[in-house]
Amino acid sequence: MLDPDVLRAFPKVSLHDHLDGGLRPQTIIELAAEIDYPLPPTTSDDLGRWFFEAADSGSLVRYLETFDHTIAVMQTADNLRRVAREFVADLAADGVIYGETRWAPEQHLRSGLTASQAVEAVRDGLAEGMAACRAAGQEIEVRQLVTAMRYVDQPTREIADLALAYRNKGVAGFDIAGAEKGFPASRFLESFQHLRRNNAYYTIHAGEADSVQSIRDAVQVCGANRIGHGAAIMEEVTTDASGGHALGDFAAYVRNEQIPLELCPSSNVQTGAARSIAEHPFAVLAQLGFRVTVNPDNRLMSDTTLTRELALLSEAFDYTLEDVRRFTLNAAGCVFAPYGTRQAIAERIRQA
Repeated sequence: MLDPDVLRAFPKVSLHDHLDGGLRPQTIIELAAEIDYPLPPTTSDDLGRWFFEAADSGSLVRYLETFDHTIAVMQTADNLRRVAREFVADLAADGVIYGETRWAPEQHLRSGLTASQAVEAVRDGLAEGMAACRAAGQEIEVRQLVTAMRYVDQPTREIADLALAYRNKGVAGFDIAGAEKGFPASRFLESFQHLRRNNAYYTIHAGEADSVQSIRDAVQVCGANRIGHGAAIMEEVTTDASGGHALGDFAAYVRNEQIPLELCPSSNVQTGAARSIAEHPFAVLAQLGFRVTVNPDNRLMSDTTLTRELALLSEAFDYTLEDVRRFTLNAAGCVFAPYGTRQAIAERIRQA
């Protein structure tokens, strides 16, 4: 395994990192106490352990149930600002220089906030976090991906419109998330077409808890700029007796077009998308030339950081720091940010 201290110091890019999956356990305890919200354990260590064990079920549906508790304490502007501010600080402490945090504004309106007010609260919290990091000599940029929940009865364009309204005010793009099986991305086709007509970026959760058909729907029908997870692309990768690999037409297209895959190793094991880190498809996809990126997904539920995810992969597949640089440059080249920002991030990674 690569030295965790070296990996932590290396400048990293986090593309797939949920805001409501990255809270500090102590923050949850303090915010829950303010609203008299009951929690399973009530000490920081025990609560962190509870989240990990509850999410470690092999089922995406069970995994998603843990978010009921984090979302419950993120219903006011003050709380959203605090969570966003701490989110930035925790990324910076892990050596991240650019991050995108995704979250669903529609899940944070129970106490009277409008979706716009919720987005502005997160924007302000991220800005406070970045300012504090700069004052401490750490340069980091973190932007939002506003997310629509894919299982709603009647998909609307509301969150896509929100992404457009705030795209020059801290919002980097759009996403859909939630239970994947039975809720294809094409249900939100109107939103994706609207975003594309307005030159906006979007990623789509696909191939995490459903088949490669979910990825086809996201790419072929919806035109995704990036794929959240995408592990199921392995259904179109066959291995012969000599260990060689052959790609199906769709997998070959994804590779040829270098459509980024936002792989999340620990989370993928927890939700059943991979049997173990050692058997994770990351290594095969990287070897075959797919545009793979490494991400933490939900740092609280997986008890992880981006440094830890890279360390686990380096241990399983004998990756060197140059491999880490390659995977990080993959991510830098597909951030939802202006060309100049992409170039500046890539240069910091090359010089590290």
